[in-house]
Amino acid sequence: MNLEILTPDKKVFEGEVTGVTVPGTLGSFQILKDHAPIISTLEDGEVIIKANKIDEQRFFIKGGVVEAIHNKIVVLAEGIA
Repeated sequence: MNLEILTPDKKVFEGEVTGVTVPGTLGSFQILKDHAPIISTLEDGEVIIKANKIDEQRFFIKGGVVEAIHNKIVVLAEGIA
């Protein structure tokens, strides 16, 4: 899957991932390969990116939205802490 994390100022992350956990408005949720198309608002919180079973990156975002469709995930964050 391809993931992009964007803020109004810059592209924070772009790359291939195996999964991503985002802080949804109603609670955190994970997006994995072949996830059903989704658009969701995000709260302030941690985005956890898994590139494989071992590697993991974390970003703290200040709200935003996420869209996932056809194994392409875009996180539009209001900011990064």
